[in-house]
Amino acid sequence: MSPVLMHAVVSVDGYIADAEDGVGPLFDWYGNGDTPLGDAGRFRISKASADYTRPLWDSLGVTVMGRHLFDLTDGWDAKPPAGEHVVVVSHRPRPESWHPEASHYHFVDDVAEGIARAKDLAGDRSVALTAGDVGGQAFALGLVDVVAMDVAPVFFGSGKRFFGSADAQQLLEDPHVVIQGDRVLHLQYRTRRP
Repeated sequence: MSPVLMHAVVSVDGYIADAEDGVGPLFDWYGNGDTPLGDAGRFRISKASADYTRPLWDSLGVTVMGRHLFDLTDGWDAKPPAGEHVVVVSHRPRPESWHPEASHYHFVDDVAEGIARAKDLAGDRSVALTAGDVGGQAFALGLVDVVAMDVAPVFFGSGKRFFGSADAQQLLEDPHVVIQGDRVLHLQYRTRRP
C-alpha cells in the first residue's frame, strides 16, 4: 500500500506561509547551492539536500493538495513538481477553462476520498500530501504515515500553520531521517499508531 507523506517547508515556529500566503525566505535554500534539482536545474541546492530530496521526489506518484494551494500555484500550470497525478480536495469543481488536457488532475470533495484516490493512482509509489488545512485534516483522521518537514531558520510569529487547524494531540515516533542541508534541516517522523 502507498505510504502517505505529509510534507512542506516550514519555519522554526511551525508556519508554512505568513497570513497573506507569502513564503518569504522559507524557500531560500532552493537557490543557495551548487547541485541542480528539478526541471532544467530550476533549483540549485546543497549536495546534502539534493541527496535527500531527489530520491524523495522520485518516490512520489501522486500529490494531494487543497484548492487554496491549487489556486495560488495555478496547479503548477498542469505540471506537478513530483509524481504523475495531483488530487485536489475542493468543494468547487475544476475550473472550466483550466488546462482541459490535464487528465492527471483529479478533483474530489473530501479529504479521506482524496487520500483513497491518491493511493489507487500511486500504485507502489508514495503519496505526497501538502501541509496546511487539508494535510492537518488527513493527519487528524489518522491517514498520514510520515510527517516530513524541511525546517528553514526563519521565525514568522504567525501565519498558516503546518498542521492547519488540527488541534488534537498526537505523538510521533523519533525522527528516522535527520539531514542538515545549507539553511535547511530535513526531518521525517513516522506517525505513532495505537
